[in-house]
Parts: sequence; C-alpha cells; structure tokens
Amino acid sequence: MFSRRLMMLLLLPLSCTTLGAAGGGGGGGGDGKRQAVGDPMPDLRLNRLDGSGEIRLGALRGKVVLLDIWASWCTPCKEEMPMLDEMATRLRRRGVEIIAVSVDEDRASAEAFVGTRPRWTLTLAHDPQGRIPDLLQPPKMPTSYVIDGAGVVRGINAGFDRSDAARIEARLRELAGAR
Repeated sequence: MFSRRLMMLLLLPLSCTTLGAAGGGGGGGGDGKRQAVGDPMPDLRLNRLDGSGEIRLGALRGKVVLLDIWASWCTPCKEEMPMLDEMATRLRRRGVEIIAVSVDEDRASAEAFVGTRPRWTLTLAHDPQGRIPDLLQPPKMPTSYVIDGAGVVRGINAGFDRSDAARIEARLRELAGAR
C-alpha cells in the first residue's frame, strides 16, 4: 500500500524538464519550499540500499553529484535508471558521483528492480520513510538534482524522457570540467 506522499507523487505528470541555470522558489529544509537551482543542497545522510552503511552528501564536496529520486513502481524511473548507470560508468573517473535514492516503502521492491542488472556502477540508496522527498519537495518522479563541487544545485530534471539523458550528461561534464 502506498503512503499518501508517494501516491501524490505517482499522480504527478510523468515528464517535465527543468534542467538549467534558472531557478525559483526557495530552498529545501522541510520548510515547505521546493529545492531550487542556486540553493545549497542540504547535507543529506542516505542509507545504502544493500544495508552496507551510510552515504553523507557533504562528504562528496569537491565532486559533481547527480542525486536521483526514484521508485520501482515509477515507469519513467525504470527507463531512466539504466541510462544513469551507463552515465556513472563514463563519468565516475572524472569526479562525478551518481546516487539513486529509492523511495520504495518496501526494500524488496527496490531490490527486485535493481536485481534486473548484474552490476550497478551508480550508488544505490534507500529512503523508505520518504525523508528526502519530504525535504526536497521534488515536483515529479523521477527527479534528479545536479549538484556542483561546492554543494550548490545547478540543475533539476523533473520527470524523465529519453532525450533528457544527453542534456543531463552534458551538464555533469560541464561542471566536472570534462568536456
């Protein structure tokens, strides 16, 4: 059974791209305002999907980070994840980290989806209580946040369409200085 928060995200339109330099609104922080381009990203603590420990976003300062919010029940998410993993393979050695946070309430559902690939290069995290979406207020599922080395959000991609992948990767390469 879906929580009210996850059901609301499910009912949102499936694709709308907002990746770019223009922002709006306020920061995250649980104050009811959506995380926006130009806002500092909070120092999130994420639990690894495999249960092997915690990821602290602040510890990745100096690297470019793509933080993706996804769920196994989200059709665009399932299309996006393999593309993000391929991106992670190409960009990790250039100082780019891709972290995909499942908001599935049931860990087994997220694990069943990630089990469809023999290996993942991107970092998989799990947030069954929905703390991250509650804090960041993503407009759609999935939503990806491009974060520069100083911890500032430089792009947001809400929803996902296959054509988004090239634009996301170009932005990550630009920020990492790896054209």
